[in-house]
Amino acid sequence: MKPLAKNDSSAIEKRRLRMWIRMLRTTRSVEVRLREFLREQYDTTLPRFDVMAALYRAEGGLKMSALSKHLLVSNGNVTGIVDRLVIDGLIERRPVENDRRAVVVCLTPAGRTLFARMADGHEELVNDLFSHMVDTDLDLLAGIFSRLKQMDGDDDHDD
Repeated sequence: MKPLAKNDSSAIEKRRLRMWIRMLRTTRSVEVRLREFLREQYDTTLPRFDVMAALYRAEGGLKMSALSKHLLVSNGNVTGIVDRLVIDGLIERRPVENDRRAVVVCLTPAGRTLFARMADGHEELVNDLFSHMVDTDLDLLAGIFSRLKQMDGDDDHDD
């Protein structure tokens, strides 16, 4: 792709850029609301919620490497969050049977209970934030995001 001179952009290129900026602003706005909700209602953070969500879905737990891969962050980033959740009694580390070096992390019963409450509130807030969208809007967006994922060769559709 050649660098564009200031006036070389076509109308469609400018529209794509404006769309990206709108999408980014919307995402950031929703994320700010979710962070506020989690902080105010549960005295927690979005990264902690994300770790708990991944472990909630993986009832048998996850190795740290699988957890960081799922969350698209480094092992180092996940380790600090996991350490604090262990201290809080919300997750636990378990040794892997045939691998002395590996551990699996999973939610404790208290962690599962708390996460279920947080997830209900999270779902309610997201539904409220997007309440103006009807079925056809959601179908259209789902199709658009599906095409965007395919551009990257990302066929993991865990919506």
